Order: sequence, then C-alpha cells, then structure tokens
Amino acid sequence: MATSTRGRIDKRQAILGGAFAVFARLGYAQACVQDIADEAGVAKPTVYNHMTDKATLFRHAVEAASQAALDARIGALAPLADPGDDLAGTLEDVAHALLRLHTDERSCALKRLLYSEITRFPDILDVVIGSGPHHLAQALADRLARLALAGRLRTTDPDLAAEQFLALLLGPLEARSRLGTRQIADTELRDLARAAVGTFLRAWVPDRP
Repeated sequence: MATSTRGRIDKRQAILGGAFAVFARLGYAQACVQDIADEAGVAKPTVYNHMTDKATLFRHAVEAASQAALDARIGALAPLADPGDDLAGTLEDVAHALLRLHTDERSCALKRLLYSEITRFPDILDVVIGSGPHHLAQALADRLARLALAGRLRTTDPDLAAEQFLALLLGPLEARSRLGTRQIADTELRDLARAAVGTFLRAWVPDRP
C-alpha cells in the first residue's frame, strides 16, 4: 500500500512539473494534455486520473511551482540562524541568494504566466501571492527578531524590518530587470545585495557606545 501511495504521489509531482514546463513554454491556450503527458512521462489518461481538466491542471501546476519557489527562498534564510561575527557578510550572502532565486527560470516563468493568463485566471494572483511574499516576509521577520534579541539589530518591529529588507532588494531588482524581462548578470545581483544590506544596516544596527 505504501509503495502504491508513493507511486501515485510521484506521478502527481511529475504531472505538475511537466504541466508547468509546458504551460511556461507554450502558454495556456497552445498547451495540450498530450504535451503535458509526454513531458511528465506518463500516459494521457493518467493525467486525467489526477486532474479533471486542463484548467484545474493549470491552477495546481502554478500553485506547486509557487510553493517550490517559496520553499527555496525560505531555505536561503538559513544562514541567519547563526550569522557568526560577520553579520553584514551573512546578510549579503542571503540577499544575493534571494536575488538569484527571484531571477531563476522558474520565477521568471511564473511571472510570465501570471502576466499572460491573469485575465483568463484572475484567481491565480491569489494563488501566487498566497505561496509567496507574505510567508517569506514572516520567515525573515522571525530571523531578524532573533538577531534583535541577541543585540545584533536595533528593532522592536521585526515585521517592518523584514518588509524594508525585501523592499530594498526587490524594488531595484524589478526596475533593473524590467519586470523580469531583462536578464541580470550575477555580478550586478551581488552589487544590488551589497547596496541593500548597507542601507538596511545603517537603519537597523544598534548605535555603538
């Protein structure tokens, strides 16, 4: 029974991954279920066994991709649990990792799908937002609150600090990438991370006696 359940979960994940790849490549209108089955390496009836129709498949594929992107971004915050003596360096590494994740192919594909299909599926905006910015900001606020308790940051409002940290990163990123349509070199991402962290620390590091 456990093997059967595992196999069903694996097939579902393969279908959702294949569906997202096809939708990102062809768009919703041009994608067909046979393309998705071929991409996922399953039979076409198997797709329908897991998803009732193409619209349902699209929504679940976008939701799964959004959740995977969120998991990766929250994972990038791990170094803040033990930043060592070089808080600025650790924050720069975390900021750089977040910028890279926000500009990877999956994130760019999610943006393209959101922009192109929002009129057909107005509810996918809620799906993407529900698996994204709010949860990332909450996770970051938790890390910043711990740093504040340790005396490393001066803040009684970690939620505000997290919001400003992300704004310093993603605001310039959206402008420079032209809303994700222009590829940014890794050196430029590193420069953006360094500038954002410098501004953030000037605002939130405790004054030294």
